[in-house]
Amino acid sequence: MKTYNILFLCTHNSARSILGEALASTHPSGKFVGYSAGSTPGTSVNPIAADIAVELGMDRTLLKSKSWDVFGEPNAPKMDFIITVCDNAAGEVCPFWPGQPATAHWGFPDPSQVQGSDLEKKAAFIEVMNGLKKRLDILAAMPLDKLDSMSLKEVHTKA
Repeated sequence: MKTYNILFLCTHNSARSILGEALASTHPSGKFVGYSAGSTPGTSVNPIAADIAVELGMDRTLLKSKSWDVFGEPNAPKMDFIITVCDNAAGEVCPFWPGQPATAHWGFPDPSQVQGSDLEKKAAFIEVMNGLKKRLDILAAMPLDKLDSMSLKEVHTKA
């Protein structure tokens, strides 16, 4: 079975995009390999996002904030889909992506900005995780070899 590379983009690559990477990489369909990056990556992954990613089955040592520039390099994995998950990254001029992958914006509020108790903060991350999971489930059920950017964007409205 062919697997499809998905790059999740966010500004700092510390929360939403990390969750996308983990969900895609551990998706029960086995159809996806997840990656994540940011336009101005932070110095670390948000600890709540990292804990959730590990609970999903990701190796904590693989979770790093990195620049989206690394995925435009000649030796980088070829992406099939590129999904922005924050409004800031969606509005930025992205690098050239080799292979003309299908692109879409699946926007979610930044869970790392939630104020309150640890339980309230984790609930915000779980809400984003559930939203991304729902979209990946819809995506996995589609004919991925025929998917274009318009179809990928429609996944966000169906969820």
